Amino acid sequence: MQDTELITFTNTQIIPVGIFIIMMGMGLSLVTDDFKRVVKYPKAVTVGLVNQLLLLPIIGFLLANIMPLEPEYAVGVMLLVLCPGGTTSNMFTHLAKGDVALSVTMTAVASIVTVFSIPLVLSISLTHFMGQGDEFQLPIVKTMFSLMGLTLIPIGIGMLIKAFAPKVATAIQVHVSRFGILFLTLLLIFLTYIQQDILLPALIATGPVSLLLNVSTMTLGYYSSKWFRLNAAQTSSITIEVGLQNSTLSMFMALTLLDNYKMSFTPAIYTLIMFFSAGILVKFLREKFNTPLLKSDRDNTSDAALAHKINRS
Repeated sequence: MQDTELITFTNTQIIPVGIFIIMMGMGLSLVTDDFKRVVKYPKAVTVGLVNQLLLLPIIGFLLANIMPLEPEYAVGVMLLVLCPGGTTSNMFTHLAKGDVALSVTMTAVASIVTVFSIPLVLSISLTHFMGQGDEFQLPIVKTMFSLMGLTLIPIGIGMLIKAFAPKVATAIQVHVSRFGILFLTLLLIFLTYIQQDILLPALIATGPVSLLLNVSTMTLGYYSSKWFRLNAAQTSSITIEVGLQNSTLSMFMALTLLDNYKMSFTPAIYTLIMFFSAGILVKFLREKFNTPLLKSDRDNTSDAALAHKINRS
């Protein structure tokens, strides 16, 4: 298979299937009570969702305009900030002894809202950064249906499995969690291989804005939670949920919906920074709220233990 055929096959077949499986895995951890928490605990959920769905895109837009970025890299920033969190944020929330139930609820609600918000805001962002040309015109309705097919439908399938076969859901979720990490790793390797000639310039160009975005959003999540007097677990959850985005979905939109590799570099670089900073953040939050990482906690960070923890929540 030639490089061109490999790229086309990866963009149109492998990546969509991978996203579908990952989003189904998210559904395997969801129950209807996750959505009821919006009404049951309105303050914490509202603070988190306002941060994630409103303030995060504003910060991303400001940074994309202020930083000296090429238009494609600026759009990459917007792809990141428009996406919801994912299972990664749930995992790090668990490690930080945060409110896992709140994290899962935010992920679930944001996943529904962003199906409709992403196409609208992304279309405006493309016009703003790329100009009025036809090359990057985004069909809004078609994009919404594409995102529904790759987010809401697999999440719904996962929830049905969870509702009618909870033991099966827990067993599958372990493997899907591992698949998600492997898939993201392979996707980063694939991008590096395809665009190796511009890798270093891209890293220099997008590294600073990715770091600023990551640090500023985590800071926003932390201090806004403190401002509204949320408890320690809720503060940890929102801090992580706002700072860790679904970069796999961001790269999917760049590679498949927009067919542009340069736009995928910002999410790719952000992913590397995100995992590093998340480790530091977990240590900070646990020390801040006096919850040291004991050996028993380390043992409980296995895929099965995390799935059990989320399911219980």
